[in-house]
Amino acid sequence: MDDLMIINLYFERNEQAINETDAKYGRLCFGIANNILADNEDAEECVNDTYLSVWNQIPPTRPNNFRSFLCKIVRNLSLKKLDYNLAAKRDKNMTISFSELENILQDNKIDDEPEYEELGKIISDFLWQEKEVSRNVFIRKYFFLEAVSDIAERYSFSESKVKSMLYHSRNRLKEYLRKEGIEV
Repeated sequence: MDDLMIINLYFERNEQAINETDAKYGRLCFGIANNILADNEDAEECVNDTYLSVWNQIPPTRPNNFRSFLCKIVRNLSLKKLDYNLAAKRDKNMTISFSELENILQDNKIDDEPEYEELGKIISDFLWQEKEVSRNVFIRKYFFLEAVSDIAERYSFSESKVKSMLYHSRNRLKEYLRKEGIEV
C-alpha cells in the first residue's frame, strides 16, 4: 500500500492504518529505535509510541513525506527514552556522534523550535549538495546513529574511509554554515 493510501486511512480513523504502517515501515522504525537504545524491548515500546503519536497527529497533519515523518518521530521518542533510561549517562557511540558535531553546532538540542527548523533546512540544503554516498554516510551516522563499522559494512568501505568521509563532510558543513551566516 502506498503512503498516500495509508495517510488516507489515518484521516478516516481506520485502525488498519497502523497495521499498514507497521507492515511497510516497522523494520525501519525498529532499526532506528534499536540503534539509539540498544534494547529490543525499549525499541519496540518506542515503535508502538510512534504509531500512537502518528495516530494523534494525523489528522490534522498531512505529511508530505510519510517515511521521514515516521523516522523523525521514532528518533525523537527514542532519544527521550534514552534520556529517561540513562539520565546523565550517555551511550558511548551516541556521545561520540554528537561530540563530533559539537564544534560545528553550538547547541545539540533536539527541540522543534523555529531556529532549529531553519538550521535543519540549511543542513538539508548542504546535504543535497553533497555526493549521494557522502550524504548517505552522514545521515546514517548522525541521524540514524549507526556505528561506523555498520556503515562501512553496508557500503563495502573500510572503517577508516567512513571516518575520513565523515571528517571531510563535517568540515564542509562547518564552512557551509559560516557562509549561511550561522555562528560556528
